Amino acid sequence: MALPQRRPPRRVVEEPYRINERIQAREVRVVGENVEQGIFGIQQALAIAKAQSLDLVEISPNATPPVCRVIDYSKFKYEQKKKQKEIKSNAQKVVIKEIRFGPNTDDHDFEFKLKHALTFLKEGAKVKAYVHFVGRSIVFKDRGLQILERFSKGLEEVGKIEQEPKLEGKRMIMFLAPKAVQVKK
Repeated sequence: MALPQRRPPRRVVEEPYRINERIQAREVRVVGENVEQGIFGIQQALAIAKAQSLDLVEISPNATPPVCRVIDYSKFKYEQKKKQKEIKSNAQKVVIKEIRFGPNTDDHDFEFKLKHALTFLKEGAKVKAYVHFVGRSIVFKDRGLQILERFSKGLEEVGKIEQEPKLEGKRMIMFLAPKAVQVKK
């Protein structure tokens, strides 16, 4: 005997704005294009919207009386999504580049890594520089500190220290951020 299949409950998508009959206020301030602006009873405001075959959308529910706009709701939702997408695309993404040293890093290697960090900071990325201690090399914490301090001094023209050198487990870590770009007049 087979058991009846259970369907998952339907998800009702909550609309961010109240529209038409869902507006609960008695009086509303009506705004919009080709509409007489003013304070109307809810039935009169709905009639104005229906006359233009548009929707009455509650824009500002906390105002006294609530502000409603006469617009095409699907077009309004599309424009809101478009705005959100644009805001998201304009947000800057923070890039963190890592540079690894050993406690016995040679001068040539150090200079090479310093040049790379310089280009990273000029491009606007943050730099995470760390000295990785392997095995017994943890005894040379002071060497790691000297390397990171020398590294920050070499980059002080283009970057500033965001986090001082700090020992976390087998790594001594320091963060550098690019200095604010100055606009030349």
